[in-house]
Amino acid sequence: MRIIGIDPGLARMGFGVVQMTPKQLVPVEYGCIQTDINLSVSSRLKRIYENLQEILEIHQPSHFAIEKLFFNKNTRTALSVGEARGVALLAASVAGLCVFEYTPLQIKMGVAGYGKATKKQVCYMVKAILQLNTSPNLDDTTDALAVAICHAQNTISKKLTGI
Repeated sequence: MRIIGIDPGLARMGFGVVQMTPKQLVPVEYGCIQTDINLSVSSRLKRIYENLQEILEIHQPSHFAIEKLFFNKNTRTALSVGEARGVALLAASVAGLCVFEYTPLQIKMGVAGYGKATKKQVCYMVKAILQLNTSPNLDDTTDALAVAICHAQNTISKKLTGI
């Protein structure tokens, strides 16, 4: 099973593609789709969509996992993340993928075993689980890999319990 995890954002959308084998999760590709703040929002969303389409076409994931939108006090940030998230969901739909959504709490539980894990703890666990030599450069990338790992753990749990 090949999973793509997405950490939505307008300035940087993290993505992480992992291959689930019987013995381990293997990182395939991960990084960020970055957009220029000087471009219009519509141009930035178009760039995200086109880049995500290309990633989906190259890696052909069978599962698409994305972080659920978490509303914070900054409404402007929440709206732009929501717009970027919508574009990611559109790309998944166009690619014919089912979407699996996880809250930040579920992601932290799936990766670190603790819903209030810090960014540092999540980063440590992502690096350990995927056997990476170094941690990803950006939190957005780490978070996207964490989403993919969470989905893999959730899938394994469902298979074991027969749900």
